[in-house]
Amino acid sequence: MRYRIISNTPLTAAVHRMVLAGDTASLRRPGQFVQVQVPGFYLRRPISVCDWDADTLTLVYKVVGQGTDAMADMAPDAEVDLLSGLGNGFDTGLMGERPLLIGGGVGLPPMVGLCRTLLAEGKHPTVLAGFNTAAEVFLQDAVEALGAPFVLATMDGSAGIKGLVTDAMAALDFDSVAACGPLPMLKAVYNAADVPGQFSFEERMGCGFGACMGCTVQVKGGTKRICKDGPVLMREEILW
Repeated sequence: MRYRIISNTPLTAAVHRMVLAGDTASLRRPGQFVQVQVPGFYLRRPISVCDWDADTLTLVYKVVGQGTDAMADMAPDAEVDLLSGLGNGFDTGLMGERPLLIGGGVGLPPMVGLCRTLLAEGKHPTVLAGFNTAAEVFLQDAVEALGAPFVLATMDGSAGIKGLVTDAMAALDFDSVAACGPLPMLKAVYNAADVPGQFSFEERMGCGFGACMGCTVQVKGGTKRICKDGPVLMREEILW
């Protein structure tokens, strides 16, 4: 589908927020992603959806290579070709009344849409974000604007709690977890929280919709494709 860029602005030195106008009917759950066609590049770039409404969707992405660097240069009113509504997303019906939403770095964006959805369902989510330093923090204002508690942990202690997200978890009251971030963080959260959990994984992918099998991973009982059967896996099926 074709979308029009409304804005494409930096949030930090390396992270940008792109707001797009277009059809969002294919987005059914928070935690789904899109595949962005970047002009001049053969493979699309998978980017998680931060949030959406009836007419717009918001992507928050980190510049980590030539493709995302080219995305950062896209100007308002330009058209973008997206494969939208990909992946399974988070199942809010399986979360408790006090879910803890954990985002590490650029794993934080999908927690915004998830937080909004849970609040609309009458639940009481807390968002826990982990960064290396205060200069890397983003989307705190977006979470707080929703009215949810935002807990921050930084490795160097320059903002919030000093240490990892797992260091902050001990003082929080929660009955389920949803997490997205680097693999070591996901494994640490898995080991630290013996409650129902949903974990969003990243894998290199080509097509984004399950045809190429390039993002297949082993799970208990077989294999799953992160792009189509994931990116969200349930705690009880994960193999580390």
